[in-house]
Amino acid sequence: MEGLASQHSATQAGTRSLVLRLGFLYAVLFLIIGCYLPYVPVWLKWRAFTADEIAILLATPLFGRILVAPTMTFVADRLGNRRVVLIVLAWASLASYAALWVAGGFWQMLLAMVFVALASTTLMPLTETIAIAGIRRARLDYGRIRLWGSLSFIAASLGVGVAIQYAGAGVVLPLLLAAATLTVFGTYFIPRELGEARPLGSPAPAAPQRRLRVSDAIALARSPLFILFLAAASLVHGSHALLYAFGSLHWRAQGFSGGTVGALWSIGVVAEIALFAVSGRVVGRVGPVRLLIVAGMATVARWSLMAFDLPLWATAMLQTLHAMSFGAAHLAAIHFLTHAVPEDRSATAQGLYSAVVAGLVMGTVTLVCGPLYSRLGGEAYAVMAVLAAAGTVAAMLLSQRWTGGLVVGHAQEEGQPQRAGEGG
Repeated sequence: MEGLASQHSATQAGTRSLVLRLGFLYAVLFLIIGCYLPYVPVWLKWRAFTADEIAILLATPLFGRILVAPTMTFVADRLGNRRVVLIVLAWASLASYAALWVAGGFWQMLLAMVFVALASTTLMPLTETIAIAGIRRARLDYGRIRLWGSLSFIAASLGVGVAIQYAGAGVVLPLLLAAATLTVFGTYFIPRELGEARPLGSPAPAAPQRRLRVSDAIALARSPLFILFLAAASLVHGSHALLYAFGSLHWRAQGFSGGTVGALWSIGVVAEIALFAVSGRVVGRVGPVRLLIVAGMATVARWSLMAFDLPLWATAMLQTLHAMSFGAAHLAAIHFLTHAVPEDRSATAQGLYSAVVAGLVMGTVTLVCGPLYSRLGGEAYAVMAVLAAAGTVAAMLLSQRWTGGLVVGHAQEEGQPQRAGEGG
């Protein structure tokens, strides 16, 4: 009995350590996002770039995901060591933000943004892959780990907003570099065994497994259910492009101060944290695909109302819908990937998801948002509502076709028939 109690205690301690390490990595990654997302557009405006130039520069890393994220995540799956790839990319990301800081003129800035795309766009997909491994192997609650990233985003968005008020927009890039430095340290805290790619239920493979092949990745990319999932998620998430690219600038144009803008971003993330805190129960009762449908409906309502330049109190209330438009959609996507994709292709799936959702679709919509915002201002949110509605319809179609199984089989199960619920 004492031996069992000791083993249980050691398991609990190991789980707590894993939660802390993953939570810290999410926290430092979201320091970058909380600085970059709301305020790099403000910094670019301070550098005297036009709305169209800002849209091009912000879209460049998003388009970079299209090739970079699937390539790097496939490499990570094939090497079988995602942690090493994550560490290398964290160092490269730090260098890319330094290049962005010293760049001068549009073309140098564009080249620096290409470097940002090559270095930083795979950090989040690999981190999500490692978190999914924790969900599968240690039965971790993803939402309760991910919420540390949301808390960090609040600290960054509020802190940088106040810093801009007192020191000007030039402070954005030094703070971004500081956050990138912390991210480098965070990658080293990830346990080596959690960064290894191996199938569920195989804590230590006795013999070398067949390495993932390009054909395995292609089979995943061609799965009809996976494609339908990507369409639904990308349209719901992609409709956020106007908020991400021009939300802060539009709020400042409405007369809101830098601190108020930071507070508005934070309100959305506080609501997101509340959802993440109970995410295990929510996903368990609703299911990932139905949750994606609810997220799509909430997103349509959010952008439809934001097409009107509402007063501050109403804008603040609308920001609470971020819990559904982003938070619920993200939870739905992570849990769908956890249940629908074999672990040997987990990073590859995250890379494809990132390439389509945060790359192709988000980049295209961001690019369009430049002239759209120039001509329509806040009324451009109505166009985003249409995109979200299309994503909701795709999610409804997915709910009719996916029965909860894998969309493709394990790479190690070649030649064996798919189970019920596997698309193809």
